[in-house]
Amino acid sequence: MRLSSIAAIPSTALAGALLSLSLLLSTCPAAAQANKVAQGLALQAARAKFVVVKAKKAFYTKRWDMSGLPSYHPAQQVSGTIRMWGSNYIQDSNLGKYWEEGFRKYQPGAHIAFHMKTTVAAVPALVFGVADIGVGRKITFAEQLLYERYTGGDPLTITAATGSYNVSGWQPGYGIVVSKDNPLTCLSMQQLDGIFGAERSGGWDGTSWHPEWARGPQANIRTWGQLGLTGDWAKQPINPYGLNLRYHQAAEMSDLILQGSDKWNERLRIYANYVAKNGALGRDLKADLVKDRFGLAWIAAPTEKLPPQLKVLAVSDRTGGRCISYTLETIHERTYPLFSQIYMFANRGQDGSVKPLVREFLRYVVSRQGQEAVERDGKYLPLTVEVAQQQGRKIH
Repeated sequence: MRLSSIAAIPSTALAGALLSLSLLLSTCPAAAQANKVAQGLALQAARAKFVVVKAKKAFYTKRWDMSGLPSYHPAQQVSGTIRMWGSNYIQDSNLGKYWEEGFRKYQPGAHIAFHMKTTVAAVPALVFGVADIGVGRKITFAEQLLYERYTGGDPLTITAATGSYNVSGWQPGYGIVVSKDNPLTCLSMQQLDGIFGAERSGGWDGTSWHPEWARGPQANIRTWGQLGLTGDWAKQPINPYGLNLRYHQAAEMSDLILQGSDKWNERLRIYANYVAKNGALGRDLKADLVKDRFGLAWIAAPTEKLPPQLKVLAVSDRTGGRCISYTLETIHERTYPLFSQIYMFANRGQDGSVKPLVREFLRYVVSRQGQEAVERDGKYLPLTVEVAQQQGRKIH
């Protein structure tokens, strides 16, 4: 078509044609895929900014008594490069550097090659032989299945640190949050199962199915009256809130309160991260919960920027024992039931042993010196004496 012909088209018709062309391009498969990828990359960019703001900051000034933790003394001198894959939070913060520098004071011939982009890479990197140590959150069903099918066993799994108290990203604990005028002060793990869960035929522990963990719908808790509240609360439905069920946090909470069943309350309102108009990472859960008097949410790092209209409930174990408040101390001590952890994974030989270089580094990480590095970084929390000793006994 000649330019003169285009000029002769009425402006309204030309605008309509251009709009139709734009809609056609936006709905074609290639354009839709490109737009989806662009949205995903924008979310990753916003997340990276969120991480950078916190990465080098020490959030906790409290110093724990770690005199009872085992001191690191080399069982043998080792040298070489440890290939470490997994959680970006280890290298984005100073912790990876602190661990490497501290370890090399005792093992000057050792080095660490960091490949730390995402915890999702930790286990596959071990399976396919490109890593010596994987670092991340709890191993998922799919990762466990992958490892078992390719190796015929399980990786050595060491708890390297306790999750944070209120630093989102750094494996924080989970809190149960309600309106400040809610009469409740505490819920048991059994009650949380009734609130957030549904009837089930069993649950998973790793890749093992447990039908004995089945329960019927009679254990469901759907109104505030079922929790003992009276008056205008009694007949009101509980409005449950949580995070996107594709996030690893949902799988962890399922393991903690739903006995690995993944059978959630049919009315669960789920929230995900998104890119806000200002380019920052957004999530509306707390803002919506503020407006819902009858809402109840599970939230990671619940005390981080908690609106004054909300409160965090104490939690007791499944037997309804002592109520434990969500505090820095109870997360560190692991007395609060919904704490989180960061793990290290390594391949084992047929005799259950790991390579000497890996063994020495893992021994260092769970030692007093390794946990002092966790404390110095100020986001994860150091292991208690009992937990550190338990981890040390696994390493041989």
